[in-house]
Amino acid sequence: MSIITVEQLPPGSSGIVSEIQGETAIRRRLMEMGIVPGSKLTLVKWAPLGDPAECQIRGYKLSLRRAEAALITVDTKKGE
Repeated sequence: MSIITVEQLPPGSSGIVSEIQGETAIRRRLMEMGIVPGSKLTLVKWAPLGDPAECQIRGYKLSLRRAEAALITVDTKKGE
């Protein structure tokens, strides 16, 4: 089992969301965008200057700031 944050995922790799950290308001906002535990998240690419990241989750693409990506932990073994 390999648990890392979305910020640490290499572009093109996937994982299953296991936990969302941070303050309640931030966790709620991310969950409202569809980032919920058990969902498969794929990091498509980082923007040229390193922020934001383009992710694919639940059939749509989503941009996440690096600080937000650092709050989301994924299990890369389950996402293969």
